[in-house]
Amino acid sequence: MINRIAGVFARRGYNIESLAVGLNKDKALFTIVVSGTEKILKQVVEQLNKLVNVIQVDDLSKEPQVERELMLIKLNVEPEKRPEVMGLVDIFRAKVVDLSDHTLTIEVTGDPGKIVAVQRNLSKFGIKEIARTGKIALRREKMGESAPFWRFSAASYPDLEVAMPSKFHVSTGMKTASQNSEESSQGDVYPVESYESFTTNQILDAHWGVMADGDPTGLCSHTLSILVNDFPGVLNVVTGVFSRRGYNIQSLAVGPAEKEGTSRITTVVPGTDESISKLVHQLYKLIDVYEVQDLTHLPFSARELMIIKIAVNTTARRAILDIADIFRAKTVDVSDHTVTLQVIVIVLFLHSPISLALISN
Repeated sequence: MINRIAGVFARRGYNIESLAVGLNKDKALFTIVVSGTEKILKQVVEQLNKLVNVIQVDDLSKEPQVERELMLIKLNVEPEKRPEVMGLVDIFRAKVVDLSDHTLTIEVTGDPGKIVAVQRNLSKFGIKEIARTGKIALRREKMGESAPFWRFSAASYPDLEVAMPSKFHVSTGMKTASQNSEESSQGDVYPVESYESFTTNQILDAHWGVMADGDPTGLCSHTLSILVNDFPGVLNVVTGVFSRRGYNIQSLAVGPAEKEGTSRITTVVPGTDESISKLVHQLYKLIDVYEVQDLTHLPFSARELMIIKIAVNTTARRAILDIADIFRAKTVDVSDHTVTLQVIVIVLFLHSPISLALISN
């Protein structure tokens, strides 16, 4: 599916500036940043809506939105310069996630403007590597009686799970233009709906392939870091290698790398060591690929960024904020009937009987 969506942009000569893909149990949400005229981008949206498995496409560029990006930046820092770096870390509310004799790895989250400012200020120390998620965004909700969830009572909140009339065509999962315009004005939070009529391929499960080290098949999730040229169509070329060989991409993040004119693709792919080794060999054959690293069996720092918008009312809000505090989530937007949270997940891959641990940060 990633290859098909990237192909729509590649065939029209658009360069994807950043892309982030997150999988739910049976769906995926793409956040794509691309530059272009309003007329042409409107045509691209129409083409994306024609894809069978695309449920909805929204252009958020002219709407109030909550936007965030996560960056891991590794610096070449000698011990005598670390106090200065730590001062900048404190100013930008970043965190040090890894330390060695001559390098320092920092995690920073914020809007794209903050990410650019951090990179500019730290560049004088010598940037060794950068991995970015790309921008992810959700629409800010309206206030007052025009808010989508104004009708919900303040006494309790189980009514959030009341099924709403489905506006999807069961045969294709597509919607008409009038239905798209109707829903686009109501934000991107919806009451829980029943999707029993849809067939779900289990390979879309975000945790599919995450298995213990002792699994006899040797199947596990592999984390690949790919350094490529930054030009229109390169993402389509790279993902084409995965799709032609039947690999399912569990997550994908694309953003500018440490050198101008290059981008870093960070992806998680299930497979055996042997099959992934063959995949890496095929990726190296691409002209615009500089470097491919399989980090799975190496010590590495990994982060996952999530923005989640929750429908709540006055009674439920306190309970939601208490849960957010337990998991160290940050509240980034509040409306009359929604709360938007930012959560950073630390993913630790350990060479032990426990192969995967998730710690919220």
